[in-house]
Amino acid sequence: MSLITEDTIRELASFDGGGVPVTSCYLDVDGRRFPRHQDVEHELSGLLRPARTRANGTPSVHHDLQRIETYVRAGFDRSRTRGLAIFACSAHDLWRVVPLPVPVRSRVVINDVPAVGQLESVVQEYDRFGVLLADKQRARMFVFELGELIDRSELFDELPRDYDHRGEKERGDHAGHVEALTLHHLRRAADVAFRVHQQHRFECLCLGGPDEIVSSLEAVLHPYLRDRLCGRIAVHPRAPVSEVREAALEVEARQERAKEAALVARLRDAVGAGHRGVAGLDRVLAALAERRVDRLLVSDGYAAPGWRCRPCATLATVGRRCKVCRGEMEEIDDVVEESIDEAMAQSCRVEVCVGNADLDVLGQVGALLRY
Repeated sequence: MSLITEDTIRELASFDGGGVPVTSCYLDVDGRRFPRHQDVEHELSGLLRPARTRANGTPSVHHDLQRIETYVRAGFDRSRTRGLAIFACSAHDLWRVVPLPVPVRSRVVINDVPAVGQLESVVQEYDRFGVLLADKQRARMFVFELGELIDRSELFDELPRDYDHRGEKERGDHAGHVEALTLHHLRRAADVAFRVHQQHRFECLCLGGPDEIVSSLEAVLHPYLRDRLCGRIAVHPRAPVSEVREAALEVEARQERAKEAALVARLRDAVGAGHRGVAGLDRVLAALAERRVDRLLVSDGYAAPGWRCRPCATLATVGRRCKVCRGEMEEIDDVVEESIDEAMAQSCRVEVCVGNADLDVLGQVGALLRY
């Protein structure tokens, strides 16, 4: 599975259908929610029925939807794929399937340009993530990006013969020697982790192994790495890569939820103070029109119909006359998705918050402002 990059997203975002609509399909295929392929097909069918109605007889869009359905029903490798992003415009030969190792919000968007907002959010949410596993003799260092393994290092420092197997009376008191060898091994493991960090610059690091080993390992890490510690995982140093990946993704998801909670708390305080924060769709769209948004926060799954002014690109929940340029607006299926795309175009950060009740209370969308 090739990694999706910011360059790929920008390339998609720049595609112009020349007046012909582009179909963007996001499909959640996470095996934990959809264990059978029939479940995935059922999820897709629920998206395609209203999408065909919205296509309004446009031949290119109907062909797009049929091609998406054919692709999914034919089957695809789900062993490491939890989400699909598909972009199509048959009139201009656009067909791009992006398999993702993380879930997405299932939806179909028919618009003048590809709806890349959710794809951008995925890339922003999942930073490079380091995992260091160790016991007395073995150390393994992994770096994951979007769930994909991009670096792996192995280290093995064998203890003198039978140190770990014979009883104390039989082998004599070698505890001090073993401790010294173990500490030397852990220092080497910490050095390997730092060299890997210099090469790949991962944002977070979690440790795994026996508790006493992990505590000693943490003490000898470079300060840069200690600053990036984000927890421990209950994974044996000899565990398969798939098990390491799953544990790392769980820790990363917890980290992301904590980061989202902190941002929502900032937003709540800013809105309460009436300074540099707005909540609710109307206020957020107005702030976007004024180019005041620094960071956009959206509840996962939030969608709402709205209006877009083609001449000046203003978004609103009510049309048909644009309040900015007085031009005639066109109705769109999801103004929330459009607001994400607009925020990206203005170089704003976008945070899609999962299960955050505080943001839901604020109206499911809010923005921290530049001024």
